[in-house]
Amino acid sequence: MSPQEPQPGMSPSNSLQSTSTLFWILRIGAAMEFVGHGMVGLSHPPAWAAYFGVVGFHESTAFGLMPVVGAVDVLLGIAVLLYPCRALAGYMALWGLWTALLRPLSGEPVWEAVERAGNYGAPLALCFLFATGGVRAWLASGPLESLTKTQVSLIKSILIWTTALLLLGHGALGALVQKKLLQMHYASIGLPGDVMVGWIGWFEIILAIAVVLKPLRSLLIFVVIWKLATELLSPVAGSSMWVFIEHGGSYVAPLALIFMDRVMGSRTEDDARLQAAA
Repeated sequence: MSPQEPQPGMSPSNSLQSTSTLFWILRIGAAMEFVGHGMVGLSHPPAWAAYFGVVGFHESTAFGLMPVVGAVDVLLGIAVLLYPCRALAGYMALWGLWTALLRPLSGEPVWEAVERAGNYGAPLALCFLFATGGVRAWLASGPLESLTKTQVSLIKSILIWTTALLLLGHGALGALVQKKLLQMHYASIGLPGDVMVGWIGWFEIILAIAVVLKPLRSLLIFVVIWKLATELLSPVAGSSMWVFIEHGGSYVAPLALIFMDRVMGSRTEDDARLQAAA
């Protein structure tokens, strides 16, 4: 079965609609990530100086480059909405991974990179919605008309591990690192931050394990709501709203899983029944 052929029991129009919807979900997440990250960069965040220092840039040079990097990120975020292609999605995945790794490389806990799994996991999943092949395929815009069961399984696996890792990383920063910023987030809504940071951290670690073992639809719906609520604490505590938008991949990874389970998963079950009856 070629990637362009609809799965058995699925009409070409329904197959294309399903793939297109998943395509839009992941594109919006990638766009949010890059636009949000870029807008943060345009504001010259002092913490970024250490990340530029990892590759040898002096602080004064770093502050001069921040708006350049920010502007490029914003343009890429817009580009993935206007002309999505495999090369762009691949670059986004690599850039998201690299910027996440800069945190532990600059001396921060490794959990900072794990917590940002949405930044590289969502664009990586997006990569597999494009046709494979030579240079032309990497630059061609638009998703496959349909996905094979193998492709569906691969994308779901990427999204499951992305969702689990972002929960695990955020949880570990609370339970194991006792991150001060998280304490401030919980304190901003009247909770005892120094106490809640550990309890909430362990809860998120348990959530991560549950997502890997049994990614039920109800669990994933809760994860989407949980991530939106906890990330909204960042602007509530005084950070820029762009920081919340920057975590777009963290919201769309479980959201895409919900869609795949509801639409693609049910159709796969229908296909199996049709094949058994044939």
